[in-house]
Amino acid sequence: MADIKKVRNIGISAHIDSGKTTLSERILFYTGKIHAIHEVRGKDGVGATMDSMDLEREKGITIQSAATCCSWNFEADEYQINLIDTPGHVDFTVEVERSLRVLDGAVLVLCGVAGVQSQSITVDRQMRRYNVPRLAFVNKIDRSGANPDRVAAQLREKLQHNPVIMNFPIGTEDRFRGIVDLLRMKAVYFDGASGENIRIEDVPAELMDEALDRRHKLVESIADYDDAVAEKFLMEEYVTADELIPVIRRETLALKITPLYVGSAKINKGVQLLLDGVAMFLPSPDEVPNEALDQDRNEDKVLLASDATKPFVGLAFKLEDGRFGQLTYMRVYQGTVKKGDVIINTVNGKKVKVPRLVRMHASQMHDIESASAGDIVALFGVDCATGDTFTDGTVNITLTSMFVPNPVIELAVMPKEKTGQVNFSKALNRFTKEDPTFQVYRDEESGETIIKGMGELHLEIYIERIKREYNCEVVVGKPKVAFRETIMQRSDFVYTHKKQTGGSGQFARVGGFIEPLPSDAVENYEFVDEIVGGVIPREYIPGCDKGFQEAVKEGSLIGQPVVGVRATLNDGQYHPVDSSELAFKIASIAAFREAYEKARPIILEPIMKLEVSAPEEFQGVTIGQVNQRRGLILGTSPDAGYVVIEAEVPLSEMFGYSTDLRSVTQGKGEFTMEFLRYAPVPKGVQDEMVKQYQLKRAEGRK
Repeated sequence: MADIKKVRNIGISAHIDSGKTTLSERILFYTGKIHAIHEVRGKDGVGATMDSMDLEREKGITIQSAATCCSWNFEADEYQINLIDTPGHVDFTVEVERSLRVLDGAVLVLCGVAGVQSQSITVDRQMRRYNVPRLAFVNKIDRSGANPDRVAAQLREKLQHNPVIMNFPIGTEDRFRGIVDLLRMKAVYFDGASGENIRIEDVPAELMDEALDRRHKLVESIADYDDAVAEKFLMEEYVTADELIPVIRRETLALKITPLYVGSAKINKGVQLLLDGVAMFLPSPDEVPNEALDQDRNEDKVLLASDATKPFVGLAFKLEDGRFGQLTYMRVYQGTVKKGDVIINTVNGKKVKVPRLVRMHASQMHDIESASAGDIVALFGVDCATGDTFTDGTVNITLTSMFVPNPVIELAVMPKEKTGQVNFSKALNRFTKEDPTFQVYRDEESGETIIKGMGELHLEIYIERIKREYNCEVVVGKPKVAFRETIMQRSDFVYTHKKQTGGSGQFARVGGFIEPLPSDAVENYEFVDEIVGGVIPREYIPGCDKGFQEAVKEGSLIGQPVVGVRATLNDGQYHPVDSSELAFKIASIAAFREAYEKARPIILEPIMKLEVSAPEEFQGVTIGQVNQRRGLILGTSPDAGYVVIEAEVPLSEMFGYSTDLRSVTQGKGEFTMEFLRYAPVPKGVQDEMVKQYQLKRAEGRK
């Protein structure tokens, strides 16, 4: 086991097509993990190491996060880097969430031309959610229009970072030939076929003034955080790299600054300096506070120690169905786990034996005997769900799981042949276990199997995987949007449920009101018990709550779940013989439905944040297209011959948009879209939807 101070658990995150996987490939090459570089869309047909799935290689995108481990020598010390390459496409956002949940630091990759894009904002928000310190790497400096200073300004304006520029390019675009390291005031060149030979020289005379000016700014920005540096800066004395590094490290870990590096992974320049930055400025596992909840002490917060001798605690953050059964990716937070150990799943109390322990390198596995605090490893033959906590049984604590966004799109699917039903079910079971944002349910009215996901591409990839991995052709219905229903005003209810049969009957009366929850409420449903004087006995109250929960599953407008509602119970009546929990549950369901009609129910639809990039000459038609789809244009900004249009659009209007956009922009238009919020549908659209739903129900009854 490496010295924990020399371990770095990092992720690489960015907007789609910023060069994350290309950067990961170079990191593996320079650390000696691989001996030849393969491109994401390379001519050799091999594909990047971290894109191990055939679909990833065909489409040239990352679908699943991939983990690997490598070593980097920096100043005579060997650093172990556990690296996770995450997808950039918003449809696979849960892969980024689960990776950032277990990582200690990250590299935010930004395109030198496009800068901070919509998905950069999303991954930055995810990093903030888990308090992950990060470095910024401005990639593609060799591209026409690249400008690292503009990207640094965008980091400050759009993401509210405080970027500290650590180096700058010697020449840009096609003249980019090296980098000036501002810490040590040296010029660094990358020679050899793959930039593996580093040549360090003095800063070229023609760049000396710029280098001194930039170093002055670097020291000035660090002086704000340290009195000793500030004193030397004010006295106009030279501040050495050794004096700057500890301060930059401390403030990076405190999320106050973001060291910014430049380079081009594609042409093999600047990656080694970034690796030095990872070693210098990103945290080791013992520098990150990790909290758990003590289940024996009312979920009190406990601070875990990154210590191999303490009781074992690990988090299963990703599941994969491998060649040898379920592969469980685990981050070890405390203690040590060995092959053959018996560990306990604190979620369900089950004991499991660890038959095999491996360190991952993309899709390859290397068997290991044990793993200690700070390690990211994989286990075989351990049955669990994503987000489960494991311990050695001496402690009963759980770790908080990752944030899982709600799916926004639905598709009806069924196997083409009856014989494919078994494989079809196997595939759906496996994918729902692996990916919490991929959900399956059965529509009771139509009898169809419905899959839900984060977007068209998300579901398209899973349908393709069912065909390839399970040899099962699938028939796909039209995509449907995950609408919701809610109420706009308070509505009172008093409902009596009476049923007399032979023997004891059923009797329950409930009184109270339903009302909208505040817009900032975290939960979609809330139950308030205001019963006094025993008008409803305590043992029947849970039945009322269950009834309301049952009722909110399906609203009366279009049969979609009801959200943002609070049900308050403040009156009732019971019968000593005929009342039961079931009677109160039935009464509550009927009471809710009655009150719902009078509470001004409305339909909510998912609104997406859309960012379209198209050549300037197509600006008019592109905006026209967005307007036709009930889009609200928020702003447009020119960007190197292109125009970037930001808008909010209803998801229901966005099916087939990619084809339409390509056709009006001669194939040059691109867009990204992510879920923003739920909003009411226009009155005319709602009336039409209700009418269609009533017709469908009437036909179903015939």
